[in-house]
Amino acid sequence: MTHSAPRGRQLKRLAVLSTATVLLSMLVAPFSAAAAESDTPGVDEIRSSPNLTQAANIPKQAPFNNTSALNSDWAFQGKYAYGGNYNGFTVYDISRPKQPQVAAVVVCPGSQNDISVQGKLLFLGTDSQRSDNSCNSTSVPADAPADARWEGVKIFDITDPVHPQYVKAVKTDCGSHTQTLVPGKAGDPNVYIYVQSYNLSRASVANCALPHDKISVIAVPKNNPAAAAVVSTPILFPEGGNPSGNGTSETTGCHDITAYPEKDIAAGACMGDGVLIDIADRVNPKVITAVRDTENFAFWHSATFNNDATKVVFTDELGGGGGAECTEAVDSDHGADAVYDIVGSGDRRKLKFRSYFKIPRINTSTENCVAHNGSLIPVPGRDIMVQAWYQGGISVWDFTNSRNPREIAYWERGPLSDTALQVGGSWSAYWYNGYIYSSDIQKGLDVLDLVDPKTDPAKSLRTNRFNAQSQTDARTW
Repeated sequence: MTHSAPRGRQLKRLAVLSTATVLLSMLVAPFSAAAAESDTPGVDEIRSSPNLTQAANIPKQAPFNNTSALNSDWAFQGKYAYGGNYNGFTVYDISRPKQPQVAAVVVCPGSQNDISVQGKLLFLGTDSQRSDNSCNSTSVPADAPADARWEGVKIFDITDPVHPQYVKAVKTDCGSHTQTLVPGKAGDPNVYIYVQSYNLSRASVANCALPHDKISVIAVPKNNPAAAAVVSTPILFPEGGNPSGNGTSETTGCHDITAYPEKDIAAGACMGDGVLIDIADRVNPKVITAVRDTENFAFWHSATFNNDATKVVFTDELGGGGGAECTEAVDSDHGADAVYDIVGSGDRRKLKFRSYFKIPRINTSTENCVAHNGSLIPVPGRDIMVQAWYQGGISVWDFTNSRNPREIAYWERGPLSDTALQVGGSWSAYWYNGYIYSSDIQKGLDVLDLVDPKTDPAKSLRTNRFNAQSQTDARTW
């Protein structure tokens, strides 16, 4: 499906690289653009709407307190937040959200180290070539033989959250760029991990040969996680997916899948395609429908359902996360969100485009900024989400009217530098039990307090677990 750009000019599309590649290669880049916008915040200066304020910050802890140790995604359970980092993960005690504490730091290198949690288990995704599956592994070249490199999912026991214990590792084709936890149905002793990975290099590297139009499904016996194994590798794109063109990405895998297990449905952001997936059979998910946006979307990155699963918000990670895509040179339909309504029923469901949303602030050319990870704020009867935009900050926006989304709150920190593009900002901003938790790539944990009549009804709702890529019905909290 193709949409025109009703607002603003078309631009020459930038080449798309994976988040891991771009962020590591652009930690510092020369600043050669014109003078930064005079009305943007200065270096490390904080600006926000009156209804969204910072409640706490904890800087990255040693040995993660350097610019190459990038903070990544979140998961939450009970009074703990588990924050991924390219060198391992950090466990935070958030029992007092305004006074969080570091409970543990686990060193286990392997980008991106995306995290999911379920009961006593924590799952850590590795999407970089490592010498072995241990936490003492070293980096190896991408062209190393398949038996000389490891990528996949590591499993930890978090029965004692402050002393995680390594249990098992499962190797997967092309690694685990992201992963999605999907609980089994009633009577099923397993929890399932959908592993997303993709190939941008066009090279037939070991264990990641093209075509790579599949995901890997890991079954994890809850009472015997050491028996975890890949049980299927479903082909989602038997016809090959988007062949690319006009600046869009060729589909050679999926970047991210968000499941809504209660409704047996998932939404996939798959490079050049946005898809709706039937997951009633957990081991054999199948695509119901797919859409493309060959005018405005460069890289389908992530997806979020509304609470009723009648809408999906897809994000476009133009520039791979390392580019300054919120400047005057990039119009409001690029590097943005797209709101789709789900129409029809069963296998006849379709995705219908309704609108784009992008933060209404101009960033400087030294700030990487593009639509990134967010989650619903469980406001009864409304569709409101909080979202990270890297150095564009954090935005809270309402898409109850699919055709007219609007921002209702924001918080941002000024650039890391006013002379060089240094990658940083909020990787993931999620709502959990009344507060917003932001994983800032360089600045650590930010806790934000949102006080607004539109969102206050969500403050009293509580859940014991939150994985952003495994949505649950907030009305059951």
